[in-house]
Amino acid sequence: MWEYTNKVQQHFLHPKNVGEIENADGTGEVGSLACGDALKLTIKVDGNEVITDAKFKTFGCASAIASSSVLTEMIVGMTLDEAAKVTNEDIAERLGGLPKEKMHCSVMGREALEAAIADCRGVILPMAEGEVVCECFGVTDLEVIRAINESSLRSVEEITNFTKAGGGCGKCEDRLREILIATVQVVPVDQLQQEKPKRMTTLQKIKKIEEALEREIRPGLRKDGGDIELVDVDGDFVLVSLRGACTSCTKSQTTLKEYVERKLRELVLDTLIVEEAK
Repeated sequence: MWEYTNKVQQHFLHPKNVGEIENADGTGEVGSLACGDALKLTIKVDGNEVITDAKFKTFGCASAIASSSVLTEMIVGMTLDEAAKVTNEDIAERLGGLPKEKMHCSVMGREALEAAIADCRGVILPMAEGEVVCECFGVTDLEVIRAINESSLRSVEEITNFTKAGGGCGKCEDRLREILIATVQVVPVDQLQQEKPKRMTTLQKIKKIEEALEREIRPGLRKDGGDIELVDVDGDFVLVSLRGACTSCTKSQTTLKEYVERKLRELVLDTLIVEEAK
């Protein structure tokens, strides 16, 4: 499971500045409900271009909520020029760090801030004019290039961690690799060209787990009056809920480990760990 700092936990459990400013001077909306992360940031600015208020609404994980919350605290009192210099690394640092797989949450905060500032000034963001390379999450090549340069990314997996590009269907991975090769000059091209997709995206993993449950595991459990439901997939941790007769069975943990986990490791990924959702 992800290890979150105390600061992340505080901002997740008790987020600051939640809501939406009426008649906001600037609004930034990034992400989408379809991709699992969405953020709307609204700001109020005075005559000297100082941000006097900032509020957010977000749909996402603990890191997304915490990143949005701390961002609003950071920018109030800044001028628009000062706020425009805030990076995703600044957001993550203020939180005491984020898991590498969750860095895209801080990136989403920075992008929402940029969009709000652009809206306030009535200009178009340069990033929005790039070529969309990841259809699942609407990430452009310009966003990928900036992430590579700013965060010294050296693999497609790192690009996904920072931008979510490639984290859906995975069809854009070859294009991401091309952009990486073209952008990074200090790494030998041959080394990058040899990189192969080694991971399974979360969506691919969920699909394979669901297929394995339906085809191989549920039939056996249903014979004994039980059933199983997939609750969540977090990295290699698979959270499930036992149903029917399985809920009161004294051997439920044995069923999870010796039957469900063993089957999923055999059919999906040999590093999966099955736990029961409480």
